[in-house]
Amino acid sequence: LKLRSKLLRNQQNQPLPETLKILPPTPQIKGMHTIIRDKDTTRDEFIFYSKRLMRLLIEFAMSFFPFKTIEVDTPQNVKYCGKLMNCDQICGVSILRAGETMEQALCDVLKSVRIGKILIQTNQLTQEPELYYLRLPDDIRDYKVILMDATVASGAASMMAIRVLLDHDVLEENIMLCSLLMAASGVQTIAYAFPKVLMVTTEVDP
Repeated sequence: LKLRSKLLRNQQNQPLPETLKILPPTPQIKGMHTIIRDKDTTRDEFIFYSKRLMRLLIEFAMSFFPFKTIEVDTPQNVKYCGKLMNCDQICGVSILRAGETMEQALCDVLKSVRIGKILIQTNQLTQEPELYYLRLPDDIRDYKVILMDATVASGAASMMAIRVLLDHDVLEENIMLCSLLMAASGVQTIAYAFPKVLMVTTEVDP
C-alpha cells in the first residue's frame, strides 16, 4: 500500500504514457459515453451502448497488431494491394467478472479465438488483490494476449493479472490491456510497473 501511494504521488500531473492508445473521440463515441454515463439511462440502453463501445474498442485494438502487405486479384481481375493481419496466435484473457462482458466483442472480431479467465478479488483485511481462479491455455506463452477488464481504476487487479501472465512466460510486449474506461492514476501505475504493456481504452477519466 505504501509503494502504491508513493507511485500515485509521483505520477500526479504526469502526461499520459505513449503505451496508452485511446479510441478517437468522434461525436459518435462521445454520444455513446454520454448515454452510458447518464444516471437516468435505462439498464437496456446501458447494456446496448456499452456493447457497441466494446466492439469498437476491440476493432481499434486490432490495428495495433502486426500486418503484412499482400496483393490479391479482385473479381474484376484488378490487382489490389492490401493488408492482412500477420499474427495467427491471439488469446483473450478476461479478468472476472467484469472482463467477461468483453468476451463476445472479441469473439465477434476474431473467429475461434481462445479465451482464458483470471479471478482476482481484494482481501478485505489487507486490501490487496489476491488470485482466486485461473484458467489459461497451456501454450499461452506462444500467444499475443488481449487482457480484458471493463474498467481500470487503481490498476491493482490488472497489475496482478499481468504478473500472472508473465509468470506463465508470456512476454510483456505481447500483452495488451483493453478496458472500456480507465482512470489516469491506474494508467500511470500500470505503465510505470510494466512499460512494455500496451493499454487500449475508449476514454480516460482524471
